[in-house]
Amino acid sequence: MMLNFLDALRAAGIPAGIKEHLLLLEALDRDVIGQRPEDFYYLARATYVKDEGLIDRFDQVFARVFKGVLGSEGVEADIPEEWLRLVAEKFLSPQEMEKIRSLGSWDEIMETLKKRLDEQKGRHQGGNKWIGTGGTSPFGHGGYNPEGVRIGGESRHKRAIKVWEKREFANLDNQKELGTRNIKVALRRLRRFAREGAADELDLDETIRGTARQGWLDIRMRPERHNAVKLLLFLDVGGSMDPFITLCEELFSAATSEFKNMEFFYFHNCLYEGVWKDNRRRFSERTPTWDILHKYGHDYKVIFVGDAAMSPYEISHPGGSVEHMNEEPGATWLSRVLHTYPAAVWLNPAQEAHWGYSQSTRMIREIMNGRMYPLTIEGIDDAMRELTRKR
Repeated sequence: MMLNFLDALRAAGIPAGIKEHLLLLEALDRDVIGQRPEDFYYLARATYVKDEGLIDRFDQVFARVFKGVLGSEGVEADIPEEWLRLVAEKFLSPQEMEKIRSLGSWDEIMETLKKRLDEQKGRHQGGNKWIGTGGTSPFGHGGYNPEGVRIGGESRHKRAIKVWEKREFANLDNQKELGTRNIKVALRRLRRFAREGAADELDLDETIRGTARQGWLDIRMRPERHNAVKLLLFLDVGGSMDPFITLCEELFSAATSEFKNMEFFYFHNCLYEGVWKDNRRRFSERTPTWDILHKYGHDYKVIFVGDAAMSPYEISHPGGSVEHMNEEPGATWLSRVLHTYPAAVWLNPAQEAHWGYSQSTRMIREIMNGRMYPLTIEGIDDAMRELTRKR
């Protein structure tokens, strides 16, 4: 089972190696923890997880691998008292209450639990004796007993749930959209600092050297250090992108803060011959896409943001746009952008698992030569790596 646990962690993308595995076995051999499942959970997590962004993934693997183990082997361990006494969910007759109380004290209940585990061979639903779900048995989960031991399942009143099923760190998963600050951190991979422009910043080191060399105060100035990367940001708006407004706003805010040389434009569904900067004037004040291709140099990086959800005809056919009569298909314009700006990626806010079910998404991804990434922290990080790759 421990080797299965190691394999499951690796399959989930957690970098667990033999070194960590042997360390965990050594700790167990030396009895550094008590015989409680919670202690083993925390020991395994501290051994295998080196990045807090992987805690939620570890919780899911732990729950899946060790599911059922507590029900068959956990009786010998010290069961915490908070696992006891399920709160009544339904009113029982006096006769049913008496049957439950007839088991007696806590020690008698635990002794009966051990016997039931030895006798029971399969899953049981309902009833008042076997370990199962529902019913009035004091063992199992989902039923009623004033003095019960919950085995597996979810707690209805948040008293006995196992720590690895809480998934308290779900919001730390590095595939989640965690807000502007985290997006900024991911975008910072796409940085190339340079000092250009007017010398308006005090160069303290050179001032000290010059003063010491000349014998009088020699003030030296230098241009401000800034990110020299140039970025074109194309944002899909309206329609199927409405559910992702907040996420796109966070990305736009982060990009505006991180890149001083950034130009942004809006489009709908697919790129065509015109884009715009103000959605309120999208039909009256448009910028020809040709002008963009000729105005901004080849050293610009390009990021498209959109869910790529549209009719395939909008990509492949003239006149396919849902808003106007486009003389050339969207695929033609996307190819022109990629030819002019080799460093280009597409960020997709839709779940990556759903991309394969959308024909238009597959078409866009093919046009982008596979450079489509999910709009998550990990996806942005991968996209920035692609943009910084030498061509």
